[in-house]
Amino acid sequence: MTQHHDTLHVIDHPLVQHKLTLMRKKDTSTNSFRRLLNELSTLMAYEVTRDMPVQHIEIETPMETMLAPVIDGKKLVLVSILRAGGGILDGVLNVVPGARVGHIGLYRDPETLQAVEYYFKMPSEVAERDVILVDPMLATGNSVVAAVNRVKALGPRSIKFMCLLAAPEGVKTLQQAHPDVQIYTAAVDRELNDHGYILPGLGDAGDRIFGTK
Repeated sequence: MTQHHDTLHVIDHPLVQHKLTLMRKKDTSTNSFRRLLNELSTLMAYEVTRDMPVQHIEIETPMETMLAPVIDGKKLVLVSILRAGGGILDGVLNVVPGARVGHIGLYRDPETLQAVEYYFKMPSEVAERDVILVDPMLATGNSVVAAVNRVKALGPRSIKFMCLLAAPEGVKTLQQAHPDVQIYTAAVDRELNDHGYILPGLGDAGDRIFGTK
């Protein structure tokens, strides 16, 4: 079941919530965290791709010929916000292995909390395709807004943003800047602290995925 609030979709499926709880625990190892992120992203991808268009092709079953639905994975572009987005990207690719993949490298300036871009590499055909932008955290929302600005310039048919956790401030920032972008998350947490971290959150997603400090 997914709860909808305008453009915000909170995926409250019990399996999603269970795995998220395990990821939040501070004593969860890097190895477990990475595995859980992959499983959780795959489960969430089912909801995010629920309205993907299908076309019907003629196939032969062992019994007879029929028209049957298929998705066109090539019409989907997955865009990972580096570096932490890669963990979600792998999970979504489990569901749509045919998708094209782009990367945007952004880091948050610790003084201004604004997003600074250092890498941008996209598939050549983004125009008129559906884009799913992935990053584990929607904190201040500045990085995601910057990423959406860059992707929108390429003329995609639609953009969805998928994250594990969101802060109310980040949701508001993204909705105000891009009211047409659908947001999918497993939870909206209480607030951001002074350093732009989500509370109660799960710490720094990148550090926990890669075992860095």
